[in-house]
Amino acid sequence: MITDQISDFLTRIRNGFIAKKDTIYIEYSKIKRNLLKILLETGFIVNYKLERNKHQKVLIVELKYSYPNKQSVIKYIKRISKPSCRKYSSSKKLPRVINGLGIAIISTPKGIITDKLARKNNLGGEIICYIY
Repeated sequence: MITDQISDFLTRIRNGFIAKKDTIYIEYSKIKRNLLKILLETGFIVNYKLERNKHQKVLIVELKYSYPNKQSVIKYIKRISKPSCRKYSSSKKLPRVINGLGIAIISTPKGIITDKLARKNNLGGEIICYIY
């Protein structure tokens, strides 16, 4: 049983890039699907799709690399708010990741969104992770 699904999700992506895998498989949940949607919109992954196996749903993620030497597009991916220590921020104090070159993913009352969209909509919330 996995106690922290988001940390496991981020670790699978990080390990996939380190191992230079083209696709990785992640157990399905709504939070993971929403995180993948943000990663797709911001250009950190190529694509993802939902596949139903006999007993469970699986997300198949196509990782994105910069060629010709196949370097990962994601240089840094870190979980910020953990189950043992939650981190919250108001809309005015939302973090900027590398002066706006990276993204922070925020869980708000309106759903899971990027820090830029949260600032624009004047929303605060739980800081899930940093990616750049």
